[in-house]
Amino acid sequence: MALRKFVLMGVVAAMTLGSAGPADAQDNPVVVLETSLGSMTVELFRDRAPITVDNFLGYVEDGFFEGTIFHRVIPNFMIQGGGLTPTLVEKATRPAIRNEAANGLTNDRGTLAMARTPVVDSATAQFFINLVDNPFLNHSGTDPQSYGYAVFGRLTEGLDVLDGIGAVRTQRQGPHQDVPVEPVVITSVTLQGGTP
Repeated sequence: MALRKFVLMGVVAAMTLGSAGPADAQDNPVVVLETSLGSMTVELFRDRAPITVDNFLGYVEDGFFEGTIFHRVIPNFMIQGGGLTPTLVEKATRPAIRNEAANGLTNDRGTLAMARTPVVDSATAQFFINLVDNPFLNHSGTDPQSYGYAVFGRLTEGLDVLDGIGAVRTQRQGPHQDVPVEPVVITSVTLQGGTP
């Protein structure tokens, strides 16, 4: 179920949008995420989250994200998308991947992380973008409650678009909470510079 794709856990903190670190890696892929409310450019930290980035790029290559929505928007927290259609139907995905939350990256404003169920290694296609620093989502231990959510990228452009999405009006639709009243559609995700 889509609602179980995001469970809160963990504690720790570090890296900010302006800091050095993974962003300095020359070979990290960059994607442009176009939405119905504008575009965001994202650097993917393949050097720190190779499994997660390759998984994400596989979905990009397949055009999987096109026509999906940000179906969960919580102000001062995060926006979640990449798996449901505008009618809130969950798309079929590839098998789940290993959780790379222990990579030293933290859930800071503008970072992308994988959504998952309470099972540590359950992420597939859905991701979220942090609207603010969310240290309680970081890796702090090996048990399921503290394993955290794997950060694998960050916005390098489009924070204004992120904030615009984070401010949309939401409503409950059936079992789904925090659904934008007007769908925020991902129209395309494209890799800059060709093949991954």
